[in-house]
Amino acid sequence: MNKKNWAAFQAVLKRYRDYTGDLAKNTPGLAGQIQRLVDERQGPSYRVETPVVYNGALADIGPSDEIKLILAADNPGRREQAAENRRYLVGPSGKIAENFFRKNPGLGIDFRKNVLILNKTPIHTPRTAELRELCRLGGEKTAAAVLSSQRVMAELLLAFHRALGGPVWIIGYSEMKKGGVFEAYTETLKALYAPEPLREKLFFYRHFSMNQFTIDLSKQAGEGGDLAGSLERIGAAYRMRTLGW
Repeated sequence: MNKKNWAAFQAVLKRYRDYTGDLAKNTPGLAGQIQRLVDERQGPSYRVETPVVYNGALADIGPSDEIKLILAADNPGRREQAAENRRYLVGPSGKIAENFFRKNPGLGIDFRKNVLILNKTPIHTPRTAELRELCRLGGEKTAAAVLSSQRVMAELLLAFHRALGGPVWIIGYSEMKKGGVFEAYTETLKALYAPEPLREKLFFYRHFSMNQFTIDLSKQAGEGGDLAGSLERIGAAYRMRTLGW
């Protein structure tokens, strides 16, 4: 990064860090509500340690590092919220993403060194779809916090994008439709990026989880052609489907 990029990055990083800290402080009941979700669901139980997760990996980025891709996933899961991690995409989906870039060195991207990872909300739930149940359990205040967090994270995405340039991958668009869990994120993103030249560098893909991303890429890439070109074509097509441009 040059000095200008680094200064801009640091400014947005502080906004992001301050926001997640304020969100956690202003929603003291969130941990208990999420713990109830964990305890009532089928599957392994665990202790909720970080209801609002700031991606600590961003603190490792230095002025000499090169960020080649910004990636926005859904929300922090079980492993991401654990006190020993507090980083995004460190669970099974993250491992699949890491392996994808490792197996495709032609893209020139090291997932753990060249990718800045954000989420559509920093609020943890066991599964993304349970954000809707969390809003019901927590009432109006929690619902408002979840919706507001999506709008802020969309704003922060654009701010990071302006600071760093390059492409942005939005991973997982199925809940970005009208009535979906991430409708607020979608509408904010659409409004913010519509007048931006950077909107042409916004690409949408399926989830890394359960290999949806790689399976979909294999189906749609077709024979021949380069991987980077296929990724751009597919990501732009899903952007059109989601945002209309």
